[in-house]
Amino acid sequence: MLRAYAFRLTAAVSLLALITAGCGSDTATVRLETVTPAAAAAELDTDGVVVLDVRTPDEYGQGHLAGAVNIDFYAGDFASQISRLDRDAPYLLYCRSGNRSGATLDLMEELGFTNVVEVGGGILAWASAGLPIE
Repeated sequence: MLRAYAFRLTAAVSLLALITAGCGSDTATVRLETVTPAAAAAELDTDGVVVLDVRTPDEYGQGHLAGAVNIDFYAGDFASQISRLDRDAPYLLYCRSGNRSGATLDLMEELGFTNVVEVGGGILAWASAGLPIE
């Protein structure tokens, strides 16, 4: 009986060691979240950040965040265009009010993107916060 107990204890310790080894610090951090315009503005200082505007080209032409890349949410190949982007690059994502960018954030999560920050309330909230638009 003591031997059976020792075997179970050894098996439990081994299992715990395997689980702990799988949770090491070398696992990648995934960050997909919606933040306030002020917090989003701070993201512009992130090295290599890609500002992604998912409004229509007409909306983009009326004003956009500096350096923004426009990919039209309503384009027939929108999902394909998003899937071709670097999944590990940092993104700052926005639309007009947050509906299209929210759906895009979900898509990017499904596609395995690891660092996407969405501007809560879109460019309308950004402008209301007095943040720059070109």
